[in-house]
Amino acid sequence: MRLPQLVRPRRTELPVQRYLVSFDDGAMDHLGEDELAAAGVESHAVVREAKAAGVWVFGGGLQRQRAALVGVDGSVTDGPEPGAKAAVGGFAVLEVESRADALHWAGRIAAGCRCTQEVREIMFDPES
Repeated sequence: MRLPQLVRPRRTELPVQRYLVSFDDGAMDHLGEDELAAAGVESHAVVREAKAAGVWVFGGGLQRQRAALVGVDGSVTDGPEPGAKAAVGGFAVLEVESRADALHWAGRIAAGCRCTQEVREIMFDPES
């Protein structure tokens, strides 16, 4: 199935929303070395298309490692071992006009990465 091309209106025409598109750490572990390399090529092509369309804000993969937890008092402790609980393995922040647009791009990313993507709207914060 081919996904339709999106035309991004000028920013002043419609309000934009930001969405977090992410996948779990280990979601690509089922890929062999050759398929993983192909997924990298294809997903980077989608990133370039999203940038050209003006919807890409920021994104990347996260290093598989033990997280650090920083408490409200500033104390730092080791987080859970990787794989002990669900953790984000990679993400993209997109700025689009609608949830439908976010789902469209998430589908493109999912096809490139060969793994399911989670889509969540980022709440607007006037201080950010």
